[in-house]
Amino acid sequence: MKRKKFKIILAGAIAFALTFLFTLRSAPAQDRFDHKVRNDFFAGFAGDREALDRAMKHSESILRDNPKHAEALVWHGGGLYAAGGQAFQQGDSAKGQELVMKGLAEMDQAVALEPVNIGVRVPRGAILLQSTLNMPDSPFRQPLIEKGLADYEKTLDLQKSTMDQLGTHPRGELLFGIADAHRRLGNEAKAKAMFERISEEMKGTNYARRADVWLTTGTLQPAQARCVGCHTAK
Repeated sequence: MKRKKFKIILAGAIAFALTFLFTLRSAPAQDRFDHKVRNDFFAGFAGDREALDRAMKHSESILRDNPKHAEALVWHGGGLYAAGGQAFQQGDSAKGQELVMKGLAEMDQAVALEPVNIGVRVPRGAILLQSTLNMPDSPFRQPLIEKGLADYEKTLDLQKSTMDQLGTHPRGELLFGIADAHRRLGNEAKAKAMFERISEEMKGTNYARRADVWLTTGTLQPAQARCVGCHTAK
């Protein structure tokens, strides 16, 4: 995967995380960590190094005062993970592996600290599911998809009573992410059930059209599984 494509995919993942959190969460804006850093993280994942540095420094300032601040930890881990991916694309495998593993550890720690916090589950899930779309098959890839799927399924469970109140984008990204993760893991029955749900509940949307592609052909291209409307292919 080219460096530019990696940035685009991660930018889409972060955009979904931010949109989804903004839609779902009811905490006052001044109390929301994601509200404070969302623009800088989005710009940073799209290639703005200064913005990413600001976001990371803000996360680090929070973590110095409270090392167990789960939301700061998951976003900081995501930043490290993305930086590691970029290092791989630049040919620095040693640095890339170090940053990726550290980023994964921080995101996992954040989920362990607050497993029912959507502000923690959605960022990790979005980053892992989107970043693995073009990742070659390997023993490393499958556990990342499984973690991302677990994050999305937990989010769906937490929001099941209010799903009909979600906008098209957050709802579609969540349901399609679950369906596609099952597809990529070879869980055909679960993938089929979710794609059928998307096709029925979201008629007329890009999500339904993409679901129908899989239901008709049994295949999807990576571009058809990326975030819809977040600087990615539609």
